[in-house]
Amino acid sequence: MQENYYMFFMHSAHTSCQQMSTWRDLVMSSQPPQPIDKALQQQRELLAQKLSGKLDQDIGVLRQLYANGADIVFRPFKLVNGAELAMVYVDGMTNIQEIDASLVRPLKQRTSDDTPAEWPSILMEVTLEPSQSIMTIEEASDHIAEGSTLLLMNGQSTAYIFNLPKWESRSVDEPEAESVIRGPREGFVETLRTNTVMLRRRLQSPAFKLKELKIGRYTKTTCAIAYMEGIVDPGLVAEMEERLKRIDVDAVADNALVEEFIEDEPLSPFPQLQTTERPDVVAAALMEGRVAVLVNGSPIALIAPTTLFILMVSPEDYYQRSPVSTAIRWIRMMFGFIAVFMPSIYVAVLSYHQEMVPTTLMLSIAKSREQIPFPALFEALLMEVTFEGLREAGIRLPKQVGSAVSIVGALVIGQAAISAGIVSSPMIMVVAITGVASFLIPSYPLGMALRIIRFPIMFGAGILGLYGIVLISMLITIHLLALRSFGVPYLSPLSPLHFSQLGDTIVRSPRWMHDQRPHFTGGIRNKVRLKAPRPKRPQTKG
Repeated sequence: MQENYYMFFMHSAHTSCQQMSTWRDLVMSSQPPQPIDKALQQQRELLAQKLSGKLDQDIGVLRQLYANGADIVFRPFKLVNGAELAMVYVDGMTNIQEIDASLVRPLKQRTSDDTPAEWPSILMEVTLEPSQSIMTIEEASDHIAEGSTLLLMNGQSTAYIFNLPKWESRSVDEPEAESVIRGPREGFVETLRTNTVMLRRRLQSPAFKLKELKIGRYTKTTCAIAYMEGIVDPGLVAEMEERLKRIDVDAVADNALVEEFIEDEPLSPFPQLQTTERPDVVAAALMEGRVAVLVNGSPIALIAPTTLFILMVSPEDYYQRSPVSTAIRWIRMMFGFIAVFMPSIYVAVLSYHQEMVPTTLMLSIAKSREQIPFPALFEALLMEVTFEGLREAGIRLPKQVGSAVSIVGALVIGQAAISAGIVSSPMIMVVAITGVASFLIPSYPLGMALRIIRFPIMFGAGILGLYGIVLISMLITIHLLALRSFGVPYLSPLSPLHFSQLGDTIVRSPRWMHDQRPHFTGGIRNKVRLKAPRPKRPQTKG
């Protein structure tokens, strides 16, 4: 009986394998291999064509180009005088009501016979929206993808574009990633034109310039370079434009991809561009002679160049009085040092330099670690990795449960680890203080970089003690000294030293003392601001 079952199983397996092989051979024989870029080549050939002037032929080319495009609408119609026309637009991205009211109805009311040369003036007369003439299929495709309406006419090799877009977008709201205590409470959205309008409202000068270009072979995402003419170095604008033009990818979904292609050192953990979703921050950066890059579909702006001290500054510093902002900045820098070095110093002192700790404190720490089976380095790595995992889980989970999971999880796991004798109470306190200190870094990318470099410093402390901390810190300092952001030293104005610009780094001096713009590039011609008078107490008589 067992032999029969075995023979039946082997026969079934052999039959299944034979059937799979036959099916695979049939599929391969019925679908011969074709070049991967055949469809792309066909699209390029269609886009390279010019409008023929024959309505049926032009519509045929567009239908072939947009084959299986269920949202592309082809709408032919005739006028009273017999003229044949057709509109092409994207359903859901075009204002259909405005098309009917300002384009179709006025044209259908015309009864006179018009020559092709008269159509431009006729369109300007009967329509409310200004038109733009095009002559190629590629131009037509680009405008259709932006939500415009294409108007084709039989007998004319020129088509007309009407900019009547309409789509759903998120309303302007308070920025979620950057909390606001005092200052404007509006943030960028995913629509590029809305973002440029918010900047134009703050910079109502003809010197505010925008250069737009498209990136991505398929997405053709619009990117805008914003700058202040007369303040920015023209070489910086040219360099930004050149770096953006070098990007040759299939798709650009967010400005994070753009950031990776235009930064100076892509392998460095430190961010070389400032990111923000606040229009007031971008406007202030433009007034300093920097440039900003806005990407359609992203609510985050990229600002270049940037430095370590700029990333350590919060926008709230400029909405508070000078003494308060300076004190908060000192606290932020102190906790930034704690976020990087506190676990490493704890490991080094506990492992190699016990003589540096007071005897009473050392006895208390030794008592708490009496039952701990792991060395201090492994204990610190275990708790740091656990804390980072809980923090990432809190970010990725829904808002309703994210904060509860991160806080409750840290408390429960920490208490359980102490009760189980895996970690000591001082280590829990060190990790907790380090985690809180990392939240004080205003720039999230910079905070991520500090969280990353904390681990090699901990390894150095576990192997060589304080000497290891000094050695790894020297390597990081050398890297920061060599790092550039669009040619600007990352530690500027401290290295190289510029005394005139130290008033907005470690301290935040009063506004009436800021008489010069930051020296970001070598060719700034207009560095001097208009000096504001120092506030004086009014004189009293008698």
